[in-house]
Amino acid sequence: MRIISGSKRGMNLQTPEGLGTRPTSDRIKETLFNMISFDIPGCRFLDLFSGSGQMGIEALSRGASEVVFVEKDKTAISCIENNLSKAKFTDEATLYKEDVFSALNKLNENEEFDFVFMDPPYNKLIEKQVLEALANKSYISNETTIIVEASLDTDIDYVSELGYTIAKEKLYKTNKHIFLKKA
Repeated sequence: MRIISGSKRGMNLQTPEGLGTRPTSDRIKETLFNMISFDIPGCRFLDLFSGSGQMGIEALSRGASEVVFVEKDKTAISCIENNLSKAKFTDEATLYKEDVFSALNKLNENEEFDFVFMDPPYNKLIEKQVLEALANKSYISNETTIIVEASLDTDIDYVSELGYTIAKEKLYKTNKHIFLKKA
């Protein structure tokens, strides 16, 4: 796994061993970031279920001003810390070492995020719980893009009931990215 583009292009990143995380493939990551590339410079990026931190680090490499990582797994946390140190992005990053729902309640309500990326465990409806938790947070504005990485069979027909609209959906061979905005 490597950084695809930006100031740290080509740098290899560490990934947690075992089956506890599912790193996004370089090809899918590149496709996603190419879709949002013009909005990344200077943005605030929230990376939920961060795993190795590769998505947030990619955003930093492409010019994001700040990334907040949220991860509770100790092995993954160590990976994120090592990757941020290697890439020299520790000053632009904040790492919450806890459960996503706990972290969401601690985030500064006065600082909006431009992007929220989440890649929760598949087929457990965790993304629905996270979207419910985000629905009334002031750091999620009408301009915020929420990107959910999910399995192809994940049904998100409920999002309108939570106050979101599907702006875009990108299907891959094994999974998909769903782009949401507040309705």
